[in-house]
Amino acid sequence: MAQHTRPASCCRYTSRLGIVLLTSGLMLFGYANAALTGRILIAGYGPELPVVQDLAKAYERLHPGTAIDLEWESTVRAVHLVKTGDAQIAVTDQPDPALKATQIAWDGIAVIVNFSNPVKALSSAQVRGLFSAQIINWSELDGATTNVEVVPRTAANNLTAGFKDSLGLTERMVASAAPVRSDQNVLSLVSGRDATISYISLAAALKAQEDGISIQILTIDQVDPGDATVKNGRYRLRRPVFMLTGTQPDSLTESFLSFVRSVNGQELLRSIFVPIEPSIPTTAPSPMQRLIPSSPPP
Repeated sequence: MAQHTRPASCCRYTSRLGIVLLTSGLMLFGYANAALTGRILIAGYGPELPVVQDLAKAYERLHPGTAIDLEWESTVRAVHLVKTGDAQIAVTDQPDPALKATQIAWDGIAVIVNFSNPVKALSSAQVRGLFSAQIINWSELDGATTNVEVVPRTAANNLTAGFKDSLGLTERMVASAAPVRSDQNVLSLVSGRDATISYISLAAALKAQEDGISIQILTIDQVDPGDATVKNGRYRLRRPVFMLTGTQPDSLTESFLSFVRSVNGQELLRSIFVPIEPSIPTTAPSPMQRLIPSSPPP
């Protein structure tokens, strides 16, 4: 697996189909494998990088003769690269009507404050108020008489759009500091200042608590964030994680997506995301499908 920008000509590859071998190892992953060779490029710019690297390495070990390259920078136009054919997969949290969107996971979004903050739970409306400057002092929430310090996130890390969408936050977000990109920097700021509030991926927040970092994860709308509540939607602060491809992806791309959706691929995703429920469709409906009402039950 390589992680660097490749010219468009290097993104082309060929695939060779051989005799399908139904071995026990293939059945373990839940899909049949042909003798695939070739190279695909995955583009992105968000916090998904570590788990995409793990998925790519695991797939290459299973399929000698294949290579998964990554182009991952804050300035990468991942969706555009797929549309132009320069990449085969874009990792994002927003579907595109011109591309096929396959959901691979959920990313829970934790609202965090300093461990010394007496506020333990908020409603969605209160969270919106804090991040839009409608609530400016913690005393308005039975907290200390100190001004709220909002640590903002950069738009490039994918969390911000999901956070705002989950809350229905249409107002301009307030900021008490310069926008922060990484979860690690957010944790450092929140754990070091009593009046701060921010948001990070739930897995990162839970790991920080295990490591003894002095933060606390707030309960939202009387629902504790966790795998089960993120999956079933009771915990509203979540964003989908998609892999976007062309409408007719080649066999190597399809094989990689099948691996990502397999039991073993989902287990790798679990390191930072919440795996999807088997009952949830893995492919986002097209705009036309959204307009067609479902048939009533017999």
